[in-house]
Amino acid sequence: MDDRDRHEAGMTVRRQVLGDAHVDRAVAGTDEFTADFQDFITRYAWGEIWTRPGLDRRTRSCVTLAVLATLHHDEELAMHVRAALRNGLTPAEVGEVLLQVGVYAGVPAANRAFKVARETLRQEDQ
Repeated sequence: MDDRDRHEAGMTVRRQVLGDAHVDRAVAGTDEFTADFQDFITRYAWGEIWTRPGLDRRTRSCVTLAVLATLHHDEELAMHVRAALRNGLTPAEVGEVLLQVGVYAGVPAANRAFKVARETLRQEDQ
């Protein structure tokens, strides 16, 4: 697969996981300074990793939620809570992932993540 194919595959998966509205905003906000980064994440995060057959999207969402919660990346966590719902996780399963974070990454990380996830889930319910 060449870079063009990887970018196309990545954009397809990115749209399926994050939704067209999010991706359209990201693309519209791309400028000369951020263009290389947008291309990079589209080709490698979405076109290389998220397209691999070794894990299904639900599992990839679980891993992503756990890592983002552990690292306190709240904005990305909220985005991936929404993505996890698109990938078939229930709110209860999102909570289970965050409980796991509490045990292995610490209660403060999980506490913060629960706050972000709760607010995101409330917004999704509206």
